[in-house]
Amino acid sequence: MTNFPRAAVIGNPVSHSLSPKLHGYWLKRYGIEGEYTALQVMEDALETTLRTLPSQGFIGANVTIPHKVNVMQFADKITDRATLIGAANTLTFKEDGRIFADNTDGYGFIANLRQGAPEWDPKRGPAAIFGAGGAARAIIVALADAGVPEIIVANRTRAKAEALRSDFGARVSVVDWVQADKMLEDANTVINTTSLGMVGAHDFKVSLDELSPKAVVTDIVYNPLQTPFLIAAAKKGCTTVDGLGMLLHQGVPGFERWFGKRPDVDDETRRAVLA
Repeated sequence: MTNFPRAAVIGNPVSHSLSPKLHGYWLKRYGIEGEYTALQVMEDALETTLRTLPSQGFIGANVTIPHKVNVMQFADKITDRATLIGAANTLTFKEDGRIFADNTDGYGFIANLRQGAPEWDPKRGPAAIFGAGGAARAIIVALADAGVPEIIVANRTRAKAEALRSDFGARVSVVDWVQADKMLEDANTVINTTSLGMVGAHDFKVSLDELSPKAVVTDIVYNPLQTPFLIAAAKKGCTTVDGLGMLLHQGVPGFERWFGKRPDVDDETRRAVLA
């Protein structure tokens, strides 16, 4: 067993994750003796892995696809926001082996928006969200906490969007995917939470003609950094915020808990992760 703290990101696959680069950079930047690694964990080995990590010197882990929902069943304590979202992305292992689960995706999303668009006022008008997956759930909770008055969701499978309305109440409304452009007219905040526009995925084809130039537009996709969605919004005059910052900011609470230092997310951090 090592005599310095260790943390990891667990997923399947996990080789694409930028988290080791991010946390490795922070450890080096702040002169902290520690280790952060990527662990590919199959679904049927998830519980065994979580139970054995503390004995190997691990004090925490980030969780990525496909384990964010399943880790909840093995946690001894779950934060209210992780319970509300129905998924966890940040685990802390206590000395007695207990597992503490949290979700920092929504925190990362809001912190990225505030950094990338300092003039953004969540209370100014509705938010329009494309997609209804796990990221959308975290973002809806964060937007509601920030004071967004109305959240409109469009998803290719309407039933998934309806499930969000069922879970989060009257502040959420749903429009059909084929009419998704109509939700943009009065939107103050517009978010793509789908994989559309990502390298290797289908293009984002919803028209942005109704988009107000006063809207703040963000995409959680960060490969490429400037997605076709963001490029089109910028041409309309909108303030745009890329998705990399969400990844960087969501890592802050975990790093602070595990290694005892609250790291900065700045241009230097971005350059290190993109290098």
